[in-house]
Amino acid sequence: MIVFPSNAQLSLRAHGISGATLRRALAALVEAGVIFRRDSPNGKRYARRDQDGDVQTAFGFSLEPLLARSDELALLAQQVAVEAARLRQARETLTLLRRDLRKLISAALEEGAAGNWAELEDRYIAIMAALPRNPGSEFIDKTTEKLQALMKDVTNTLEFQLKSKKMHSNDSLNERHIQNSNTESINESETALEEKQSARPAVDGKNLNPGLKAFPLGLVLRACPQISDYGPGGVIASWRDLMGAAVVVRSMLGVSPSAYQDACVAMGPENAATAMACILERSGHINSAGGYLRSLTVRTLQGEFSLGPALMALLKANGQPASLRAG
Repeated sequence: MIVFPSNAQLSLRAHGISGATLRRALAALVEAGVIFRRDSPNGKRYARRDQDGDVQTAFGFSLEPLLARSDELALLAQQVAVEAARLRQARETLTLLRRDLRKLISAALEEGAAGNWAELEDRYIAIMAALPRNPGSEFIDKTTEKLQALMKDVTNTLEFQLKSKKMHSNDSLNERHIQNSNTESINESETALEEKQSARPAVDGKNLNPGLKAFPLGLVLRACPQISDYGPGGVIASWRDLMGAAVVVRSMLGVSPSAYQDACVAMGPENAATAMACILERSGHINSAGGYLRSLTVRTLQGEFSLGPALMALLKANGQPASLRAG
C-alpha cells in the first residue's frame, strides 16, 4: 500500500500544477488523514527490489488510511455531488427568474403600461446589486425568494391591468348596446351596414376562421409545458389560466398588445393563447416573437395555418405521443 511517485510524475498527472501547489496539496491530504508519509532516511521516495524485481521495501505515501475510510469517503463524495447539482439548479433557477423579470419590467416600461413599474424596477435593481459575484447556495436561495416575491407583484400588476381592460371593454359594449336600443330611427345606410356586418363572423370571443378548432387543454400543456410556469401558482388548470399566462408571456417576449389582440380576433382567444405557448416553447429559435405571431395571424386569415402540426412537432420534441384530436 506504499506508493512512491516522483513530484515530476505527480505534477504531470495533475495536469502540470506547480511544485509549490503540489506540496500544499500533499500536505493537506496528510493533515486530513487520507494518506500518511513513510519517509526514507534521505527523505526520497523509492523502493528496494529483490533479484526477481519484487518490491521488498518502499518509501513514499501509504494509502492504507484511504482504503480504511473508503466507504466514508464515497459517501462524502456523493454528498458533494448532490450539493453541487443542487447549487447548479439553484443558479439556473435564479438566472431564469432574473431574465423573465427583466423582460417583463422592460416591456411594461416601454409600452407605458399602467402600474408602479418604476418602483418595481428599483426593487429589481436593489436585489441584483446585493448579489455578490460568486454567491453561495444560501445567498442564492435568499435572492431567489426576493425575486419570486417581486415576480408575484409584477404578475399581480399585469393581471390587474388585464382585468381593468376587460371591464372597460365590457362597459363600452354595454354603452353601445344601450345607445343602439334607444335609437328610434335607422337610416338606409345604417341598415345596409348592419346587413353587411351580419354576413361576417362575430369577433367577440369567436375566431374569424371557424375551421381553426381549439385542441384539448391537456394536450396543449403536454406539448408546451413551459407555459405552466406562468400560471397562478405555477399551475394551469383551465383555459382561463392559460389565457392569463399567455398575456404574461406576451409581455415578456415583447409581443405588442395589438399583435396579440389581432391574433385573438383571427384565431379565437383559446387558439391565440395556444399559439403564445408554442412560441414560448420555441423562443430560443425565434428572433421576433411579435413578428412571428403577426405572420401566424395573417396565415390564419388566409386559411393557411393550423396549430395541429405545431403541437405535433412539440409533442415529439418533448417525447410525448404525437396523437392530436381537436376538441
